[in-house]
Amino acid sequence: MLPRVGDSLSFLYADIVRIVQDDTGVCAETTSKDGEITRVYLPTSALSCLLLGPGTSITQPALTTFARHGTTVVCTGSGGVRCYSATTSDALTTRWLEHQVRQWSDPERRLAVARQMYLSRFNIAVHPATKLEQLRGLEGQRVKALYKALAQQHRIGRFRRAYDPAAWSEQDPVNLALSSANTCLYGIVHAALNALGCSPALGFVHQGKQHAFVYDIADLYKAELTIPLAFSLHNSAYPEAMARRSFREGLRLYKLLPRIVRDVQRLLAPDETDPLTDGHAVDLVDLWDPDVGSVPAGTNYADYATDNNTTEDNDHAPDLHHRS
Repeated sequence: MLPRVGDSLSFLYADIVRIVQDDTGVCAETTSKDGEITRVYLPTSALSCLLLGPGTSITQPALTTFARHGTTVVCTGSGGVRCYSATTSDALTTRWLEHQVRQWSDPERRLAVARQMYLSRFNIAVHPATKLEQLRGLEGQRVKALYKALAQQHRIGRFRRAYDPAAWSEQDPVNLALSSANTCLYGIVHAALNALGCSPALGFVHQGKQHAFVYDIADLYKAELTIPLAFSLHNSAYPEAMARRSFREGLRLYKLLPRIVRDVQRLLAPDETDPLTDGHAVDLVDLWDPDVGSVPAGTNYADYATDNNTTEDNDHAPDLHHRS
């Protein structure tokens, strides 16, 4: 059994290296100024996701090995804070995608997930029967209160959230830093969703964009991570760059990737006692059955179909299960 995606070795980030396959295994190579090559071998069987940062190259045999071990390979920005593309192993289970589709396609279940997302952002108890529009209002009040408190703390006067790509350079440092930090957060969430095999497009609160689910999950962490960081950079001459750098350095303390995985799994499978136990890759695909859920693939069901047809067409047919 391969390690589940939430384990300690589930995510490995690498940059400015060449990843190759040799006779021993997959290794990351670096070359010094003197031409000396240093190799570090990667635990391919213990990786669920490999994040490739800037300056990284990878050979086709190495990609083949990762695919064989069920490892998802994601091309990211520096520090893994943006997700540009991803190759998902064919061996990755669709379990979490199926959970997501099941919850998303049923209006009542989708509402329950959306309500839980809102509730998880509050530090106070909210009645479970609170309507969704009321939760949206409470969330808006909470964010405004947070903006006000941080503005008073940093003595920057009144703050108003603004995002205008057409007038990017005219925005104040806090807005610039917040937009930059949020972009980093979106990239990390996107990488985690790809590693789980979920669809970034099927959102529960957001909809209509290919990254709707990314925005859903990222909103769970903004009040804790990106908003305070942005306000701390209100005097920075380069708020965008500082936000990216500070957020990247803080990832070691946040332990955000495993946390995102756990939160997504608990949202999509709230009735399971331990939703993390079956997030590993699978060797074989199953066949869908409307009565039992799934049946094994790689099996010839011709005799079974013939037997069923014979029984249905002839009420007086002998018991086929007892024939020799």
